[in-house]
Amino acid sequence: MSGLQCLMQDSVWFDKPRYDEAERRFYEGMNGITHSAQPPQEREASAILQDIAKARQNIQKSLAGTSSSSTGAGDQTDLVSRMKSLEMENQSLHKAVNDLRSMMSKMEARLTVLEKAKPAAASPASAHAAKTVVVQAPKKVEVKDEEEDDDDDLDLFGDDDDDEEAERLKAERVKAYTEKKSKKPVLIAKSSILLDVKPWDDETDMAKMEECVRSVQTDGLLWGASKLVPVGYGIKKLQINCVVEDDKVGTDYLEEEITKFEDYVQSVDVAAFNKI
Repeated sequence: MSGLQCLMQDSVWFDKPRYDEAERRFYEGMNGITHSAQPPQEREASAILQDIAKARQNIQKSLAGTSSSSTGAGDQTDLVSRMKSLEMENQSLHKAVNDLRSMMSKMEARLTVLEKAKPAAASPASAHAAKTVVVQAPKKVEVKDEEEDDDDDLDLFGDDDDDEEAERLKAERVKAYTEKKSKKPVLIAKSSILLDVKPWDDETDMAKMEECVRSVQTDGLLWGASKLVPVGYGIKKLQINCVVEDDKVGTDYLEEEITKFEDYVQSVDVAAFNKI
């Protein structure tokens, strides 16, 4: 019993000869080989084989349909991705073309403005040149007229009356020129001088010393502001400003006149000298 139980537990195909016979008969039937009489078991086996063959064909057809459908789906995804990439490239090309058009329009506008500005810049220069010529032309004519008048007045080969008249005219012109020159304002050179006037000691009356300094008066001298500046040990110096005409008053003259007040003034120095 133990041996039978072992055989029952093993996966042994006991009916294999029957299935082999049925498969053989199936293929013989497919090839046109027929048998006159078949037992019922063989008929059942042939029916089973036909069902198996049909099942195999169905499985093959289903597998072929799945592969074709998967291939078609893959092709469709490739086409969609390619179309998307083409659309993106088309958009970028459109943007680049629009940018180039805007740049070209800006360049054309700038060239138009420059072309309009060149004649406008040239016209004021020509107008100024014409104006200069027009202004200068009468001057030349006037000088020529004056020369002609002088030639007319200075007639060397005329009569004595003409000589007297010429002398009179000459004298009048010299007189008019002298008067005109005398009326012309003369530029007077002036300077601003800052003087340091130092006393003998701290007991010197600074107010009296300033009064003595300001008492120096002459043509072309004008005294200005003043102040007391500490020197040290309680001693202060007088710093006073004045304006002088260079042709009439100099620093040497001021030093000589101020140092005459020996009771108050020890020394005079020029702290600053500026032309006006």
